[in-house]
Amino acid sequence: MNTLSTNQYIKPVTTIRNFEGNLAIGGCDLVSLADKYGTPLYVIDEATIRSICHDYKTAFEKYPKMRMMYASKALCTSAVTAILNEEGFGFDTVSAGEIYTVHNAGVDMGKVLFNGNNKSYDELSLALDFGVGRFSVDNFFELALLNEIASVKGKVADILLRITPGIECHTHEYIQTGHLDSKFGFDLTQVDEAIDLILNEYKNIKLHGLHAHIGSQIFETGIYPDEIEILAKEISRIDRKYGLKLDEINIGGGLGVKYTEEDVPPSTFEIGELIVNKLHDVIEKYNIPEPTVFIEPGRSVISTSGVTLYTVGSSKQVPHGTKYVAIDGGMADNPRPSMYQAKYCAEIANNKDLAKDEMVTLAGRFCESGDILIGNVVLPELAEGDVLCVYNTGAYNYSMASNYNRVQKPAMVLVRDSQSEVIVKRESLEDLVAHDIIPDRLKK
Repeated sequence: MNTLSTNQYIKPVTTIRNFEGNLAIGGCDLVSLADKYGTPLYVIDEATIRSICHDYKTAFEKYPKMRMMYASKALCTSAVTAILNEEGFGFDTVSAGEIYTVHNAGVDMGKVLFNGNNKSYDELSLALDFGVGRFSVDNFFELALLNEIASVKGKVADILLRITPGIECHTHEYIQTGHLDSKFGFDLTQVDEAIDLILNEYKNIKLHGLHAHIGSQIFETGIYPDEIEILAKEISRIDRKYGLKLDEINIGGGLGVKYTEEDVPPSTFEIGELIVNKLHDVIEKYNIPEPTVFIEPGRSVISTSGVTLYTVGSSKQVPHGTKYVAIDGGMADNPRPSMYQAKYCAEIANNKDLAKDEMVTLAGRFCESGDILIGNVVLPELAEGDVLCVYNTGAYNYSMASNYNRVQKPAMVLVRDSQSEVIVKRESLEDLVAHDIIPDRLKK
């Protein structure tokens, strides 16, 4: 299928230059948004979120037992959760904070999965109390702890076993999760021991299936069929050995997005066709019941919908070298360039039609030499007060943001039909010290 899907665009689907020559998204002039709400500012386009949700549902419509589980770690706010809940998505969560957020947004907790390699007693207890639908159990310690907590509460925990399938995708080494030497999941040689414990000792655990995740920002189309083959083969083996008919598999997420023109991610439609065809193949090949299949897209659902607005400040021309142009944000609101050497595209939001182009390096405001947002980018000659729009920042920007240098986290606005609404308030200086405590002995 040659149809583009939303994850293959750099910009939100509603991006235009308006009659004033300014960038607009969701019908909202970005310069006006910067003036009204200040910068740095995260902007989320609702139409783009709903577009990718439609893409995913269309891509998998030929397999009715497919369950979309948004990977909340990409961006977890109450408003974003509410939109995805309206679109029929479930939620893959990895902390008490994410569980509480989706619960607070009115989500049916039976549509929520709790994932992670070191869940605490309190987190597992909260998840049981809230009625989380599935636990993806990562290790023997968690298996015993979850059974203990469920027993005390008089409940049964419904689980998937997370396994490491031994598949290594060619992404940044920090976002590979399916290879054998990984902190996540049971090795395949440990599965039988876990099942023996569940069947013979852990009476408050019910096993429904297997879960694997192979990484993030994936461009390789063949990696998902390989993963499905391993999961189906293992389910068939478990059935033969234990007479245990597991009927759920979770294949994780990880589909890539287009940050720059060099990125060529597959479309959701291409991936959907490959996965559905492979599912039909392994069902027949291994003679297993048609499983319910969970898929956990995160970045590919939310990334393209988001942009970040900055205001240009100082500049520095190194003699016979780089020209640095500083913005009023950087590694605290977008740590990915520093952590992963991630690359982004940017555009000036205000009208710069008459300005000549120049090559600059966009530097952040934080006290680190490595706080470089984009290196060697060609833009119209920048001046103090210009508004910079960085694309594809919906995923892993706000969710990984910090208060480094004691700087407040930015606000976030949702745009739709020429209207803007604050969905995350900008932190104040009072917010920064709200949890600080000075011991009485230090007070004067």
